[in-house]
Amino acid sequence: MAEEPALLHLIHSSPDPNSAVSHLTSALLRRVSPTPSTFHALFRRLSSSPSAARRHLPRLLGLLLRLRLRIHCDEDVALSAIKALSRASMPDEALRAFQSMELIFGCRPGIRSHNALLDAFVRAGSWDRAESFFQYFTTTVGVSPNLQSFNVLIRGLCDRGETHKAVRLMESMRVRGIHPDKIGYSTVMDGLLKKGELFEVLDLFDEMLERGVVADVVCYNVLIDGFFKRRDFDKAKMVWKRLLKAGPSIAPNLITYNIMLSGLCKLGKLREAMKLWIWLGESRLKPDPVAYCTMIHGLSSTGDVDGALRVYSEMVKGEWTQMLQLSGRLKEGLGFWESMKSAENYSIVSYNILIKRLFSGGKAKEAILVWEWLKTRERCCHPDRTTYGVLIHGLCECGRIGKALEVLKEVVGSFELDVVAYSSMINGLCNEGNMDEAVHIFDEMGKHGCRPNARTFNIMINGFLRASRMEDSIHTFNDMVRNGCVPSVITYNTLVNGLCKAERFIEASNFVREMVGRGLQPDLITYSSLIDGICRDKKLNIALEIWNQVHDKGLFKPDVVMYNTLIHGLCSVSRMEEALQIRSEMICRDCIPDLVTYNILMDGLYKERDCEKASKIWTDMLEAGLKPDIISYNIVFNGLCSSNKISEALVFLDDALKRGVLPSSITWFILVRAVLRSTLILPFSRN
Repeated sequence: MAEEPALLHLIHSSPDPNSAVSHLTSALLRRVSPTPSTFHALFRRLSSSPSAARRHLPRLLGLLLRLRLRIHCDEDVALSAIKALSRASMPDEALRAFQSMELIFGCRPGIRSHNALLDAFVRAGSWDRAESFFQYFTTTVGVSPNLQSFNVLIRGLCDRGETHKAVRLMESMRVRGIHPDKIGYSTVMDGLLKKGELFEVLDLFDEMLERGVVADVVCYNVLIDGFFKRRDFDKAKMVWKRLLKAGPSIAPNLITYNIMLSGLCKLGKLREAMKLWIWLGESRLKPDPVAYCTMIHGLSSTGDVDGALRVYSEMVKGEWTQMLQLSGRLKEGLGFWESMKSAENYSIVSYNILIKRLFSGGKAKEAILVWEWLKTRERCCHPDRTTYGVLIHGLCECGRIGKALEVLKEVVGSFELDVVAYSSMINGLCNEGNMDEAVHIFDEMGKHGCRPNARTFNIMINGFLRASRMEDSIHTFNDMVRNGCVPSVITYNTLVNGLCKAERFIEASNFVREMVGRGLQPDLITYSSLIDGICRDKKLNIALEIWNQVHDKGLFKPDVVMYNTLIHGLCSVSRMEEALQIRSEMICRDCIPDLVTYNILMDGLYKERDCEKASKIWTDMLEAGLKPDIISYNIVFNGLCSSNKISEALVFLDDALKRGVLPSSITWFILVRAVLRSTLILPFSRN
């Protein structure tokens, strides 16, 4: 028990939930007994990381179950576990934990635990289960719901868009003697605003005040933001004025000002925005980065470069030193706007170059602003097909596929786009996995007189392969040949790699033969894909024949990936001596083995129960200056434990911790399973 405070400190100070759990597991191996406080702290840490919670919570609950005779927890511990399961979207596991509270935690569920499970169902979108559970615990079990119970239900109804049902639920609360609070009212008002029911929102707001519920600034912020999103300036302004008159206890905060500034700028009411900006500067509050960026963007987008520069200067002179990096970007963008004061002096070529440079410099927002500004200038030059081509390509490159598709559909029929624009659009759609839309654009480009080139076909073939649509990829290849478009080495490599991954090795080999027949020379990528596929098909003799052919003809120098592929294939069929020989060969040929090489060899040797040679590979790896990762350690742990060398495995665990390599869930699974299976549990010791 003396180590418990130290363990709690480690859990609280751990950089992430995974390392916090690792400290507990390490303590268990040292036979340190955890307490309810240990589990409470861990469950709270896991609440902040859904992925970590999904990985560790089931195991921790199982551990608690095994320790139930020694550890008795109160509802706070159980509550933290159910909340963590809820936030990790694990409603079934939350239900099991709730049903087993007496067995696992040694306590009975109270209203807080009922609310936590109700929240788990609502968060997971399991509304039927939420409703039936609410009925169950209020009627069958006889647990009286409290204000929090109803707030959870109200949130769930509003998330589903059933705001009127939420209003009726608020009315039914009063029958039970429970009065809605500002949280419930704010939730319903936000839901009504999203549906555009503006008058109902104001009625509900007035009702809240009439019933003596004091609205805080959050309520006002929700209303103002909602009205601006509905582009209703008058109602947003009315709520703003009511906030100013609400009394000294309630005042606008910085979030309120940011909502107002953003809404006014988006509605083009720059005069009102500037008045509010001056008012903010004179108040006790100080503008934050959001406020500065809102004003600079709003003024820039309306062409008021001087105003934007004034705000920018205020920001630089102010206390926002953390904005200096962003300020540099904004200043550069404003410099472009400044140059447009004499925009009529430039040709469309100048603007095309400018837009292209902005995209290549990572300034997509500024590039779009230039394009939109250009479209509004009657006396200025107008966008041409190159402008749209550059814009579509730039948008796709920065991942804004939806915006690029909007631009393409806007311009089709007005301009004949070139093959670069279409290819960029198709590539973006393929990368998103939207093959149906990619096929549609591919068909449309032909209808508009733009012939696809080799790159376009390659993009389509690769897209189909990534979507596991093998027949479509081969059909596209055949179309490519029929259309007189000559396949390149890239085309064949794409097909060979995709077919090998789909385990269609014979077809992949046939394409390599066809490639050679066309006079194309297979390269490193071709042979790497082919050898990988043949190795996975367990035809190592054929793989070695191809390998020797590459060496004998001196076609190219194999890289470390190609060596690793062959070594892995040999290890997978227990041909360890040949695998070790290939490693020696790669060193002689000045190809330096990497960490993957050593991991593959150690894994193969341990599976053959050759711990001595595996240990030698570990030594070679360290002497080569490589740092083992958790995969390296897990291979060693599994190999040693499989040979019943648990004490040696624990020494390596100590080594991993000293090197700062954190054990993973796989690590603990290997070690704990080995200890449980062993008839002799060896003590864990640290040097």
